[in-house]
Amino acid sequence: MFYFIYKCNFNRLVRKNQYMFKITLLPLFHKNNQVIAIHFEYDTLVKNHIKSIEGVKWSATHKTFYIENSAPNKRRIYQAFRNKNWFVDYSALIPVKTETIKAKIDTIKLPTLQDSQRNSLERFKKWMQQKRLSDNTIDTYVDVTYQFLRYLQLKNQSAITRNLIEAFNYEYIVAPGKSISYQNQCINGIKKYLEYSNQSLDILQIERPRRERSLPEVLSTVDVKAIFDNTHNLKHKTLLALLYSGGLRIGEALNLRISDIDSKRMLIHIKMAKGKKDRYTLLSPMFLELLRDYYKVYKPKDFLFEGQTQDQYTTSSSQQILKNALQLAGITGRRITLHTLRHSFATHLLESGTDIRYIQSLLGHSSPKTTMIYTHVSEHRLQKIRNPFDSL
Repeated sequence: MFYFIYKCNFNRLVRKNQYMFKITLLPLFHKNNQVIAIHFEYDTLVKNHIKSIEGVKWSATHKTFYIENSAPNKRRIYQAFRNKNWFVDYSALIPVKTETIKAKIDTIKLPTLQDSQRNSLERFKKWMQQKRLSDNTIDTYVDVTYQFLRYLQLKNQSAITRNLIEAFNYEYIVAPGKSISYQNQCINGIKKYLEYSNQSLDILQIERPRRERSLPEVLSTVDVKAIFDNTHNLKHKTLLALLYSGGLRIGEALNLRISDIDSKRMLIHIKMAKGKKDRYTLLSPMFLELLRDYYKVYKPKDFLFEGQTQDQYTTSSSQQILKNALQLAGITGRRITLHTLRHSFATHLLESGTDIRYIQSLLGHSSPKTTMIYTHVSEHRLQKIRNPFDSL
């Protein structure tokens, strides 16, 4: 079963003395189903209206409202918003045609999972939670294992063998042209499921393909400033400024609490980051001024960035913030993500002469090899290299 989760990003627009809300619908994966993510700047009027729509439910996991994906429900939810004269942006729900065809092929071929396997998958999820794997890793492993168990059901097989894994790998990953990154995630998820179910370790000796080593996209300081200048909402600007000024991953930023800001030492304490490690990063004096203005207006209670009803802000909301800012700044034709701000922070530090060992510490990289990639994207460093051709 598929669901729509409605991520409602409400921007108030004054038109003829009336308030008009913008409803944005975004995709997400929720409880083994394709969903569309939800979050909105809290407004009681909109919240109560959404709750009144037949079939709408609340997801405690994603802190969002959602409705079953069916043609009647689509018409109902759309009309419910349009009757209020609210703009509905569903552009993110329109997939690339080739990907839609592949998704339909996969859905048609793979049968519905049996109840016993669904229960096993739920126990697998709880087992990973006890292992303290990250939420993103758990969701990914549950998703790929769900697809693989359906494949076993299609083949009328109960025992997992190396040949079945390789066949699944080719038919549903390699042949449809899915990425190497996704292929590795599938293999890792199946391996973890085998570990959970105490199956033969010989099957675990499945090699993963090497990932492409592409250089990260980096913004210029002019582009970064343009993004901030075109982000007019104070909360949104503060979040994006934090990602850049501290070199944070989006998950690290959203997990920050008020007590993690050390204004006396001018440091930000990042707890239990990637690899379950703590670290400190820089607290910019200019960012601190912006943060104080934000705190006075929004008064967060626990997490530094909170959404509706004081819940933690969501990644999907943050992505939409950046997308809007990029459009307003005229930065198009490039694959810019929230992580690009972190890449830009590291590259700009390197170009200003900061020792790469300090950059490694600020970013929380375990190996200097990971940080060394920024030496390949630093235009300033490249421009200083004398070409041997010029010495001829």
